[in-house]
Amino acid sequence: MASECDTSDPVLDKKVKQWLAWDKNVITREEVLELVQGKKLKELHARFDKHIEFGTAGLRAGMEAGPARMNDLTVIQASQGLLRHLEAVNPDCKTQGVVIGYDARHNSKRFAALTSAVMLHAGVPVFLFSNIVPTPFVPYTIKKYGCAAGVMVTSSHNPKGDNGYKVYWGNGAQIIPPHDKGIANHINQNLEPWPNSWDTSIVESSPLKRDLLEEVEKVYTNDLQKKCLHRSINQSTKLRFTYTAMHGVGTRFVQMAVEAFGLPPLVLVKEQVEPDPEFPTVKYPNPEEGKSALDLAQKTADENNSTVILANDPDADRFALAEKQKDGSWKIFSGNEVGALLGWWLFFCYKEKEQNYNGDDVYMVASTVSSKILQAIGKKEGFHFEETLTGFKWMANKANDLTQDGKTVLFAFEEAIGFMCGIEVLDKDGVATAVIVAEMAAYLATINTTCTEQLQEIYKIYGYHCSNNSYFLCLHPPTITSIFERIQKFENGHYPSSCGQYKIRGIRDLNTGYDSNQPNKQAVLPVSKSSQMITFTFENGCVATLRTSGTEPKIKYYTEMCADPSRSDRDKIKEELDAVVQALVDNFLEPEKNKLIPKGK
Repeated sequence: MASECDTSDPVLDKKVKQWLAWDKNVITREEVLELVQGKKLKELHARFDKHIEFGTAGLRAGMEAGPARMNDLTVIQASQGLLRHLEAVNPDCKTQGVVIGYDARHNSKRFAALTSAVMLHAGVPVFLFSNIVPTPFVPYTIKKYGCAAGVMVTSSHNPKGDNGYKVYWGNGAQIIPPHDKGIANHINQNLEPWPNSWDTSIVESSPLKRDLLEEVEKVYTNDLQKKCLHRSINQSTKLRFTYTAMHGVGTRFVQMAVEAFGLPPLVLVKEQVEPDPEFPTVKYPNPEEGKSALDLAQKTADENNSTVILANDPDADRFALAEKQKDGSWKIFSGNEVGALLGWWLFFCYKEKEQNYNGDDVYMVASTVSSKILQAIGKKEGFHFEETLTGFKWMANKANDLTQDGKTVLFAFEEAIGFMCGIEVLDKDGVATAVIVAEMAAYLATINTTCTEQLQEIYKIYGYHCSNNSYFLCLHPPTITSIFERIQKFENGHYPSSCGQYKIRGIRDLNTGYDSNQPNKQAVLPVSKSSQMITFTFENGCVATLRTSGTEPKIKYYTEMCADPSRSDRDKIKEELDAVVQALVDNFLEPEKNKLIPKGK
């Protein structure tokens, strides 16, 4: 063993030997030995210098050997830490149980079995879905059945080599502080696999394991049917809806939802209808990437006289919409545009359903980097708007808090094509969103309008909201840190007062906790020392945010200008916003100097 592990680096040697002593997976053990024998020191350091961080709701990384990656051993370690944290804070966890689901990616079923084994050996009941499910099924089941926590094995729309471990708490929402840190601490205290953690045979034999798949399909569909308010329109619509699951889990479940709503059968993108962890027809299995991801859907729709495309990402929590225009081209709606449509539609349906509407008790929620269109609608229509940090873990927990206070939360969304219609699922739900959007489109057709035209009507009533969002890849983490540190000390050790020709009125930095907009200069939203997010409010009305991604090596930017409903010069607004974005990129990000890779390259 000593000669096999000799890298001439004592610290690295110790970590490798420890790994090989703990890892019982033949494939990943051999992977490490080959790296050592090939003297691949750079790769070994990348995998062994740090342990995979328990971050945005859990873990996400490439499926490779080593403590910095997703593999059998790191999944066991995460599960042991989650179990110990549950035992420490929830004495009822051994009666409430844990929900475990998995998507169609490589190793997802294996990782789910290992997670289940850790729980079952400790006497914790496990509700393990016997087949692939959409991510929303896990938070739905936790809430519906009163479980202690849940794990969904998925990396959502990441490349095929990645996988993840997404953790939900007993309220049905993704974990937030202090549970994330508590679980992380317990993981670090329980890195060595327990004697029975590798034994997955218990998953088949334990009376504590229960498969809820058929039952949850029924109750989820029944709850979803309550959101169907225009069944007669759905049953008679002439619209044809094309659907793509992006090689993921969504097809069967969206078909069930469509049938429950009385909508016509879907036109399926046959090349992408079956789950396939290789994602053979797309460079990135992410409908947010726009045209490149929806090429086959557009081709299928054109061939089948279909004018609306509904798309999910591989774990069916995100949703994308496209609509054929009168000139034969396709409009792919941004997340902010779908958010505007759904905000309008869900409020319209709520007023139609509720005879005694009281806006004081009605809320909608969006993340701070998403469009403020819901705020504009709320101001005019009399309901409340709440803003949270980026990510559905914050929005869902906020929605849950509001609900506990007796409020009605109609809708929450983030610009990254995530939508939560109601509070049955305290997370984004691409299955429910798909059928609700389809019903909206069917209704609009009865008044001779389209989603595209209705979006313009929304802007006409509530003000034009123009967004320009994108990202740069940065493969050198220290560069990301230096970019943000430079901004923080841009002008003689202080934040910038302008960006090119554009004057800055206010700055909020959620890394340092500074907010010039507040009387005490202290940010109201939670501060994170481990991530970067700076928001600039310009004198011309533009609001721009630069932030790092919690799951990918990206610097993202989000910008929006909001115009008064009376203002009609939308082209000028867009031109000015685009100019601000260019100034932001040139002055603060400096892509050439910092070797940043633009989106799509």
